[in-house]
Amino acid sequence: MIKRKQQQVSYPSGEAGFTIIESLVAIIVVAILLAAIAPTIVIATATRVQSKRVELATQAARTFIDGVKTGAVAIPATTITLLQSTDATRSLADNLLTTSATSMPLPTASTSTSLYCVTKDGNNNLTISAPSCTSNLFYIQAVKIIGAGSTPIDTTTGLPIDGYGLGIRVYRSDINFTKPVNASNSSSNKKQNPFTGSLGNTQSPLVEMTTVIASKNTSFNALCQRLAIPATTPVTSNTTCN
Repeated sequence: MIKRKQQQVSYPSGEAGFTIIESLVAIIVVAILLAAIAPTIVIATATRVQSKRVELATQAARTFIDGVKTGAVAIPATTITLLQSTDATRSLADNLLTTSATSMPLPTASTSTSLYCVTKDGNNNLTISAPSCTSNLFYIQAVKIIGAGSTPIDTTTGLPIDGYGLGIRVYRSDINFTKPVNASNSSSNKKQNPFTGSLGNTQSPLVEMTTVIASKNTSFNALCQRLAIPATTPVTSNTTCN
């Protein structure tokens, strides 16, 4: 009797992989998708980092202001003197850092040692360090803004008893002071932009602001006289605050 050999039935293996061609096609498709969305990812990431940096710089500026108000931070040595509020050539914009009347000089390599430094303490809180620091998060440039003819003057501090203005710029710690530095009132007229697709401009300030350091003798009339523009031209008397 002749025995027939049973034929073995082969079933497709569940472990069968992709062919080389299929793998190459998949790689090409993924590469095309990544190339399409990569710019969006880069811009979104850079903008998020820059926005966080600007937010932290703003917090540092407000910490500096609070320090000056409480006496924990030394008052800036540099002073900018405004025109008198009775001067017809003065305008309300003169109280901003973006005009020539309150032109804060740009920091240079020789003056960078006079800038305040922002660091973090052991509790991760922002602190203001004395100038000439070696490690910091930001540099702060600050000036006093005093109106011409402001009276009365404190003979001890040399500041108006009714308060004064404070101008602030916050720069990144990686700024290079040997290169041109920018500001809103410089010839380059550049400030940091929270929306960016790069690492940002290290030579431009993250934040610029002005505020008023008031005292117990500061009245509404004192603030008005410091900020107001002339009521008449030619000027005979400033009645804006009356």
